[in-house]
Amino acid sequence: MIDFKNPTFVKLAEVDNAVGMQMVGDFLIDDEDIFSSFKGSRDMVIFTSRRVIAVNVQGISGKKRDYSSLPYRKIQAFSVETAGTFDRDAELELWFSGLGKVRFEFNSQFDVKKFSKFIGRYIL
Repeated sequence: MIDFKNPTFVKLAEVDNAVGMQMVGDFLIDDEDIFSSFKGSRDMVIFTSRRVIAVNVQGISGKKRDYSSLPYRKIQAFSVETAGTFDRDAELELWFSGLGKVRFEFNSQFDVKKFSKFIGRYIL
């Protein structure tokens, strides 16, 4: 489960959705599609047409994994921050009803404006 006391996923880089499908394909429902997949050092965050799935890879071998499913309908607010000259990370913060805030830091290639439209379409 996501630790909402330290809910930050850092240095996420976009990867092919086939990688995301390998990680969470068995958890998707029939009419759910992957929009974008991101990978950190070991962890992954997958944005689908219905939710955010955060995968926390644990242990030395990485075989143990924690999957957290965060439905868009529970998002009350969101914030985006574009990458700058000195701060090269883009950021997305999501506030979930009854859970708290989750913060994602993406590398500088992340198109935060495009993603803001995607999130807005599902929660507004």
